[in-house]
Amino acid sequence: MASALEPLVNRIVSIVTADGRMIVGTLKGFDQTVNLILDESHERVFSSSHGVEQVMLGLYIIRGDNVAVVGEVDDTTDAALDLENMKAAPLNPVLH
Repeated sequence: MASALEPLVNRIVSIVTADGRMIVGTLKGFDQTVNLILDESHERVFSSSHGVEQVMLGLYIIRGDNVAVVGEVDDTTDAALDLENMKAAPLNPVLH
C-alpha cells in the first residue's frame, strides 16, 4: 500500500481511521508501515442532529495500524459541500 501513496504526497487526502474518525489534510509523508504525516489537517465529526463539526488539528501523525481508508480529495467538490447543514450518523469503528 505504501507505493500507492506516493502520488498523493503534497495533495489533500481524506483518511478514515479504524476507530471511526475522518481526518482531512495535506499528505506530507509516510513510511513502510503506512504511518501518515498530515499538515493543515482537521477532523470532521459527524452528527445526526447537527452539521459536521471541523476540529482543527494542524500537523498530525496517524499510526499505520489505525488507517482504514485513504483517498484523494477533489478540491472543487469539497469546497462546494455545505458541511454546516450536512447531517450524518457518526462513523462506527472497524470491527476485527
